[in-house]
Amino acid sequence: MSVKLPPLCEELPYHLDSSHYFELLDNFPWPVFLDSTQNTTQDNRYDIIAADPIVTLTTTEQGTTIHDQQGNDIFSNEDPFKLLQQQLQDYPQQNSTDLPFCGGAIGFFSYDLGRTIESIPNTAQNNEQIPDMAVGIYDWAIITDHQQQQCWLVSFGIDKQTREQWADLIDCINKPSSGNTYSFKVAGKLRCNFDRKKYQHAFSKIQRYIREGDCYQVNLAKRFEINAEGNPWFAYKLLRQINPAPFSSFFSTPQVTLLSSSPERLLHVKGDQVETKPIKGTRRRTPNNPNQDLALANELLNSIKDRAENLMIVDLLRNDLGKVCIPGSIKVPKPFALESFATVHHLVSTITGTLADGQDVVSLLRACFPGGSITGAPKLRAMEIIEELEPNRRGAYCGSMAYIGFDGEMDSNILIRTLVYSDTRLRFWAGGGIVADSNADDEYQEIHDKAAAILKLIEQLR
Repeated sequence: MSVKLPPLCEELPYHLDSSHYFELLDNFPWPVFLDSTQNTTQDNRYDIIAADPIVTLTTTEQGTTIHDQQGNDIFSNEDPFKLLQQQLQDYPQQNSTDLPFCGGAIGFFSYDLGRTIESIPNTAQNNEQIPDMAVGIYDWAIITDHQQQQCWLVSFGIDKQTREQWADLIDCINKPSSGNTYSFKVAGKLRCNFDRKKYQHAFSKIQRYIREGDCYQVNLAKRFEINAEGNPWFAYKLLRQINPAPFSSFFSTPQVTLLSSSPERLLHVKGDQVETKPIKGTRRRTPNNPNQDLALANELLNSIKDRAENLMIVDLLRNDLGKVCIPGSIKVPKPFALESFATVHHLVSTITGTLADGQDVVSLLRACFPGGSITGAPKLRAMEIIEELEPNRRGAYCGSMAYIGFDGEMDSNILIRTLVYSDTRLRFWAGGGIVADSNADDEYQEIHDKAAAILKLIEQLR
């Protein structure tokens, strides 16, 4: 079977574990690894590795700094989504290939970037002090296809320097592994911003808001923090073993490093076809007791509460897609499906639509940001309540890691099951949707079920 490939393409030896190639690029700036953790389903069969972007965009509360190809820093107060859109429009639109990504934008969009879209009170403490958006424009990538067991170095060749240095890049990637040793340790007490009493208080307040008709559902999250030092790549390699997930990623910038083992897709676009797959509904896994594990899965599938909670978010996302999709094109072909991961079962719905004329993937991302499954419904009121009740800003957590190709295609996750490392501090969060018939003790336990894999990682890093 012939594969449609970009103009610059070099086949590389296939490795079941593509982290081999990532380690060869560990000295390059802004390295990124979009990692399917060798998940061979149709949707998540590829790994994408890129580094050394030709342009970077870094957004803080003050505005966005664009570092261009000439080494200049340009500052702007414009909408960061619009700035990204403009950067991508500076490059010629490329024809689609049979690979998911051959160059374009990759980066993260923090939950708090939503403040550029909606007016939200500013009450939670901003302990993160990291960019609200960090995106690189990459002209080449290493793509591993675990289904076909093939690997390529690919580029559309948009940047003259890529073409000139193509042979050197191939030599660099084909060189033997340097055998670098990595270490990463945590120290001290694991701190969190909600004990059971404070969580109960916030839970009760949300239930009161629901009874008063302010909202139907609010996602309440708990933040954990611990001191740490070393190379976070070591921690990520452990994380992807403990909790393999189809939308995992590792992304390192000068300001912050993200380590994500996310199971959740935010948006996928191929051509003009859009797909989103919100998660709502969770049960813990008991792999050592298969009968109990199956019973918990069936309990989730048949839970009226969890299906209702999921349906609220499906309706919210149908509304978000409706801002940029053709009227009548939005469908829910696969509601309430069971998907099982290393430590939890989830209830996942699939929603599809067709982009309207005049819309593109950036306008779609903005219309759906942040993802409804991690806010609540209605979205704006839920975000206001989150700001009121969560003591700390979320930062990258519940934002998105995404790629947007020069061919106009996109895939993105929701940054859950994600660790954030900066300033010798490692942070992570876990949360869940609260509805009218939620039970505080059950919701508190669900948070710890979702955090189980990362808590296990923390213990291994001591």
